[in-house]
Amino acid sequence: MEQYNLNTREGRWKHFGSVDPIKGTKPTEKEKMTDLQSSKKDFLFEIDHVGIKNLTYPVRLDGYQTAGTFSLSTHLAKDEKGINMSRILESVEAHYDNGLALDFDTLKAVLITLQTVMHQKDATVDVDAKWFFDRFSPVTNLRAVGHADTRFSMTVEGEKTVSKSLTLTAMVTTLCPCSKEISEYSAHNQRGIVTVKADFAPESELPADFKEQILEAMEVNASSMLYPILKRTDEKAVTERAYENPRFVEDLLRLIAADLVELDFIQGFTIECRNEESIHQHDAFARLTYTK
Repeated sequence: MEQYNLNTREGRWKHFGSVDPIKGTKPTEKEKMTDLQSSKKDFLFEIDHVGIKNLTYPVRLDGYQTAGTFSLSTHLAKDEKGINMSRILESVEAHYDNGLALDFDTLKAVLITLQTVMHQKDATVDVDAKWFFDRFSPVTNLRAVGHADTRFSMTVEGEKTVSKSLTLTAMVTTLCPCSKEISEYSAHNQRGIVTVKADFAPESELPADFKEQILEAMEVNASSMLYPILKRTDEKAVTERAYENPRFVEDLLRLIAADLVELDFIQGFTIECRNEESIHQHDAFARLTYTK
């Protein structure tokens, strides 16, 4: 068995099984390499979406830098074998500025770049990210950082936006009306998870606070919103507000829907309310979809 000098990195590598590179026969210059994915012939079907998922990339959202999880794709014509995947990230990098600004204008610019370099007719993006914002306790007015989950979704064809939507997920408190009605004192409550997918007119201008308006509709209609910091007087206020505003998931769903109908910049929406039940081993949920 061949002995290696274990005092060197190369010797240790070979001791653990590394071998010297072979002298290959295939070209090493890009111009001479076969570009298999750019082959053109009849490949039977066009593809609606081909691209990448689970790309983690820095984004900036309302003054906070956080991480976005991206799905980016383009159309693929019937006579093309595949896309050049590296151009997807290059299209994102082209718009990097201490992270990527997470707004519809920036996402549209990324998609136009992507479909241009890909020579395809459309491009689509979904981005999931934490949205951080100031949240003040109800009595002591202590500031702390709250958060909700966001998903920005967009499709463009050429210079035209085909669709755009925002999905928000936030947690709230819900207190059971039935429990309050039948009990001599107290009532069980739980944490509720509310998700709203709001669809916008593709080429519309949204108000600067469109996320805040949607979030308010989700939280204000619950038994109580959640707070990062609560002192004793805050906790009393939150507990009593919840008791004064009992909500089934059905109640919360309909109240949120009534507020969203009044927001002119929303074309339609899907809402789901899910309670992590405190006295059951299952969850309760309700969902509705509405188009204006």
